[in-house]
Order: sequence, then structure tokens, then C-alpha cells
Amino acid sequence: MQPTWLSESDHMTHTLSLRVYYEDTDLAGIVYYANYLKFIERGRSEWVRSLGLDQAAMKARGEGVFAVRRVVADYLAPAHFDDLLDVKTTYHSHKAARLVLRQSVTRAGKTLFEAEVTLVCLADTGRPKPLPQALIDKIGENPLHKP
Repeated sequence: MQPTWLSESDHMTHTLSLRVYYEDTDLAGIVYYANYLKFIERGRSEWVRSLGLDQAAMKARGEGVFAVRRVVADYLAPAHFDDLLDVKTTYHSHKAARLVLRQSVTRAGKTLFEAEVTLVCLADTGRPKPLPQALIDKIGENPLHKP
């Protein structure tokens, strides 16, 4: 079952497939809870990359870096060693220096984990700064998400 906030027609959604390795599991052979945060971190990085944005170049140009400010997560069912998972990341909203993404981890269409992640854009000083214009432009190009 797909989370209600994801739509296959949503052009701001990215899916990353990954395999559960032994190192991801606990003694019972299920994915250790903190590893879902690692999985969705990879999903967010690939979401940004899929938009054609290079985070290292953005940092080098002084456009800031993304830091997680808030995560609201629901663990719905366990994943196991050798499972093939899909990490879906979708744009939800943004404000001047904040970006909110919704993410899920699924196995064969069954939702195992959901999270809403609030990111902030930070300057080298550690202070908030406006989201990079290139990201704002990409969001604006999507007719479903006009700011």
C-alpha cells in the first residue's frame, strides 16, 4: 500500500531502491530502527541529485548546505536481511530557508516506514540562509508545486 501523500504522477517524487545488508540488521535479523534514518538520508541526497543539483558545488559556491531540523517518523512494519526496499522522497513544501520532504520505505508495495523531514539551509556560519535559487527554480518548474 502506497502512502496517501505520494502520487505516481508527482514529478517531485524520487525512488531509490536498496538492499538490506547484514550490517543493517540487529540480532533478530530485522533492520535496526536508526538505519531507516540512513536510508532516507540516501533518498534525500538522490532526490536532490535527480533535480540536477550538485550539493558539493552548491556548498563551494556559498549557497549553503542542508541540515535536518526535524524528523517525525512512524515505524509500521519491520524490514529483514536481504529485503529489496524502495525509499520514496517527495517534495511537500518550502519557506525561505526551510524545505519539507515526505519519505517512505516500502517493500513490494507495503509501507514499512514513513517520515516527514524538515531541512534548513545553513550558511558556513551555521546560520539559516535562503534556499538555493536553483532549487526554488526546480520546484517552480513543477506545475503541481507552484510556490
